[in-house]
Amino acid sequence: MSVVVDIKGLSVSYERKRVLSNIFMEVESGNIYGLIGPNGAGKSTLFKSILGIIKPNTGKIKVFDGHVDQIRKRVAYVPQKDEVDWSFPATVMDIVLMGRYPHKKILQRISNEDKRIAIESLQKLGIEDLKDRQIGALSGGQQQRVFIARALCQGADLFFLDEPFVGVDMTTEHKIIEILKELAEENKTVLVVHHDLASADDYFNKVILLNQRLITYGDTDEVFTRENIALTYAPQMKILQEIGMIDHTN
Repeated sequence: MSVVVDIKGLSVSYERKRVLSNIFMEVESGNIYGLIGPNGAGKSTLFKSILGIIKPNTGKIKVFDGHVDQIRKRVAYVPQKDEVDWSFPATVMDIVLMGRYPHKKILQRISNEDKRIAIESLQKLGIEDLKDRQIGALSGGQQQRVFIARALCQGADLFFLDEPFVGVDMTTEHKIIEILKELAEENKTVLVVHHDLASADDYFNKVILLNQRLITYGDTDEVFTRENIALTYAPQMKILQEIGMIDHTN
């Protein structure tokens, strides 16, 4: 395994409010990571910092041993659903083909090969029959599948998915996690913002526990413990115990 993301001393603030504080972390290839923490913990901010969308206050981030802008086509990002303009007049096929744009030179057209790759990506998600539908006319689960198909179409090596299971049914959720695990088996690396503690040890072989600072990270069976969850969710711990979301932990 090789280090694909190397973070040293990352701190990020919004309007003088510290969101992430002094993060040191290495992400290794061939793994599927669950990024877990309460609302406001800085999970999306961490993703956007790695992707170069947000400029940090301090720290250094290397992606594939360089800056993310140098290897943009190797990195795919599936944003939260509320960050997408679903009224945009684009079809499912239009969106998925956007995954090919990083491979194109300026003004270079989409080829038949690009379209073939797009169709294959749609088929993996089971939505090839929706290719001519406008994205706003889809269900929540279908919309999420479209953006994951776009990421697959890109042929990336590093995937960031921000809450991909929000608003999807269990069939779609299981299909998505099956595909993500296949990517990890191909030595690609997947990071997923996730909220359901009960499924984390089934979905991810590694976890990152974050609450503005890095609580811990590593192999799920070693670090996803009751003690570490308590450190991550300290104010919410009683509620989590009452609804049974941590009974499965050590």
